[in-house]
Amino acid sequence: MHPFANYVLQSYYKATGWNEDNLYSNLTRSSTALLDFTLPRGLKFNISKSPNSLFRTTYSMNALPSLKGSVGYIFTSCDLDVKGSNSVRFKDMIERFKVYDAPRRPEGKEEVWQGGERVDTRDYLLYGQIYVPTSLFNAVYSVRLSPTLQASIAAISNPIANQRPSLASSQSRIQAAQQLAESEVQGDNLMLSLQHDTGRWCSEYTYSADDGMFGARVLANFGRRLNLNEPTAGVGGGLTPTERVKRVDEEDAMEGGLKGRFSVGAEVYYNAKKIGGVSTGIRFTTLPDATPPSFQAPSSSSSAEPHSPIPSQPPTTLTATYNPIMGHISTAYAARVSQDLSLCSRFDFNIYSYDSEWTMGAEWWMRRTSFKGKGKETDVVPKTAQGSIPVTLADHQTSAATSPPKNEVNGVVKARMSTNTDVSIMWEGRLRNTLVSLGVVSDFANRSRPIRSIGLEIAYFSSE
Repeated sequence: MHPFANYVLQSYYKATGWNEDNLYSNLTRSSTALLDFTLPRGLKFNISKSPNSLFRTTYSMNALPSLKGSVGYIFTSCDLDVKGSNSVRFKDMIERFKVYDAPRRPEGKEEVWQGGERVDTRDYLLYGQIYVPTSLFNAVYSVRLSPTLQASIAAISNPIANQRPSLASSQSRIQAAQQLAESEVQGDNLMLSLQHDTGRWCSEYTYSADDGMFGARVLANFGRRLNLNEPTAGVGGGLTPTERVKRVDEEDAMEGGLKGRFSVGAEVYYNAKKIGGVSTGIRFTTLPDATPPSFQAPSSSSSAEPHSPIPSQPPTTLTATYNPIMGHISTAYAARVSQDLSLCSRFDFNIYSYDSEWTMGAEWWMRRTSFKGKGKETDVVPKTAQGSIPVTLADHQTSAATSPPKNEVNGVVKARMSTNTDVSIMWEGRLRNTLVSLGVVSDFANRSRPIRSIGLEIAYFSSE
């Protein structure tokens, strides 16, 4: 599940209208969610609190395999609608497969003028976390410079470390900083990032002071974007192909294939030691989008999923990346085959060493399918005490409002396996007011130790 800091960062992007998905670093995000999900390690507890809409605190403790913890603070310049663990939309806390938003130009906040001068301030986010007992510290500062420009600074202070964090997007930079501190290895670093997003194009420039590395990424989107306001055939007086009168020599149209849009991107980096690299990638995603825009997420405090029409084609994402210097080629195919089941397959190949790996993954959402009555579950319309006269519509709506909705998501099961004999299974769900994650990593080729690791993570956060 997402750390609380990442959940706050996503809420900040939604509040400020920034599209975090239109980045080259997130090109393979759909397949990564199914194949490279992070399993909990040992026993971990997370407790967070939102005393007001601007300031938040978060605490974590690892009880196994060693005892350690951290304390973090988050401050934002704008009000955020951060829910508690008992009411947050469950899918907002899970890295999952979805067809991401169509590219759109970010919109800035409304200008405020007073006495002929602009008095509104820039939106920003401040995050700091210190680890005990090692006294490691990391911080992130993100600021919106203009409607299409965003800058961020990430700092890590650890005098006893020797591991270097890699260049990453602003959201994953928080995870990189946390993983670096938890690994208890040494390294001080300062990373600067500048992102420019116009919808059709998005570029990112990064500098790492540790090794003097400069990096640049660019992503371009092609294809017709879906216009939800366009009338469809057969609606509003239009005629469907079957209703239209055909000519004598006219043949039936044959429809097939997937309709979607393409995204093409590239990355180049170079450091002071004259070590560099380059990569390129392409992505195809289907239309129409399977999910609403990230900044238009359902406002309901429950985890119920709104009813959505069946898409005309299965939500699908195909990606391919190539690193010519390392000779690495990776192709992935991910699709949602039913309302609650998504599948993904990825093939990695190296043209120099001929090493290859095939990875498969699945994601299955668990739902509650019945209303709960007193002492039992029922799917029928409730009746009055006499048992013969149905209740009114208003009474039925009141009764339904106090019961879990029929399509409420209460958990997800993820599984992956590859040709290197590793098998990983993880369950994430909500138990009362907490979010729980349980994962197992196994190796069937090792008969003496078939279970490599077992992890359990429990998170609770309150917005009151």
